[in-house]
Amino acid sequence: QVQLVESGGGLVQAGGSLRLSCEVSGRIFRGDDITWYRQAPGSQRELVASITGGGRTNYSPSVRGRFTISRDNAENTVYLQMNSLKPEDTGVYYCNLKRSPTVERTMTFWGQGTQVTVSS
Repeated sequence: QVQLVESGGGLVQAGGSLRLSCEVSGRIFRGDDITWYRQAPGSQRELVASITGGGRTNYSPSVRGRFTISRDNAENTVYLQMNSLKPEDTGVYYCNLKRSPTVERTMTFWGQGTQVTVSS
């Protein structure tokens, strides 16, 4: 049922900024955890930033201080503001939602990704 759609990627020069959006179908439920991942060519997918249902955030050390994750529950959207971009930030960025409808069950949903390319 849950659909995630990322947008906002593009080509930017080093030092520039982009704001990624992840629209969640339906609504973001209480307790949902949203995480941005990225995957560079030839590399494994890595965690970039996350925000819990309670609003607690976590960042990869490589992006801390440059990226900001936030959410707008009214519009069912999660954002990733990326500033001071570096070439190593290049990759496909994916939005992930983790939902636990019961204590025993956890579901994970992924978007299709949005390409971010940072030139030197």
